Amino acid sequence: MRSGEVSRTTLDRALAVLAVFSAERPRLTLAEITRRVGLPHSTCHRIVGELAGWGALERDDSRGFTIGLRLWELGTLAPRALSLQAAAAPFMEDLYEATRQHVQLAILDGTEAVVVERRSAADAVGIVSGVGGRLPLHCTGVGQVLLAHAGQELFARVVEQGLERFTERTIVSGRALRAALAQCRLVGYATVRGERSPGVDSVAAKVSGRNGTVVGALSVVCQTPTDVRSLGLAVVAAGRGISRSLGGL
Repeated sequence: MRSGEVSRTTLDRALAVLAVFSAERPRLTLAEITRRVGLPHSTCHRIVGELAGWGALERDDSRGFTIGLRLWELGTLAPRALSLQAAAAPFMEDLYEATRQHVQLAILDGTEAVVVERRSAADAVGIVSGVGGRLPLHCTGVGQVLLAHAGQELFARVVEQGLERFTERTIVSGRALRAALAQCRLVGYATVRGERSPGVDSVAAKVSGRNGTVVGALSVVCQTPTDVRSLGLAVVAAGRGISRSLGGL
C-alpha cells in the first residue's frame, strides 16, 4: 500500500471517530466510540489520543470525550455560515426581543439542516438540537423551508431515504410532504406543529442570497402560537431583512 493510501485511510478513520458525535451524543467514552466506529480498540485509542492532543477532542473528568474547541474555532471560519450569521444577527435579535422564544438560523447540508445560530430565552420551550446540531428536513420548520426551495432531486432523495417518524404528527408520506412544501411556497413560510418533538411548533421562512438562491432558513420555535399568521409574517419580514443585507432582494 502506498503512503498516500495509508494517509487517506488514517484520515477516514479519524473523521469516522469525529462523526459519531452529535447533538444527541455530545459526550462519549472510548468504549462507546470504539463500538460505534467499529475499529479495533487499540486503533481507536490511538486515533482518539491524537485527536485529543490536537484539540479536536477534549477529555472530561469522568473519562468521557467531547468535541474540542479547536474544531469550533475552525468551524467559525466557514464562509457560508460566517457571512450569513453576520447579516442575520440584528434581525434575529429583533425577532427574539419580539417573541422571547427560540430564534434559529439554519443552512442546508446534504439531506439535513444545520443550525448555525440561535437566540434563546431561558424559559422557552425545550428543544432537541443546539448550534451545530443537525435537523431532518421533512419535519422541522427550517428543514421544510430549505427543502421547499431546493428542487425535485433533493426532495426525491429525502423521500427515498425514508421519512422517519418522531411523533404521531410527523409527516411520513411523500405526498403529504409535497403538499406541505407547496403550501410553504404559496404563503411564504412553513408551519410545523409537533412533528419533531411533542408540543414544540416552528414557523420558518427563507433567506435569499445575492442571486436569489435560498441560502438559509430562519425560524421561531415555540409552544403552539396563538396567531400563526402574525408570527409567520414577522419571520418572513426578518428573513427579507437578512436577504437585503446579503444583496438578495
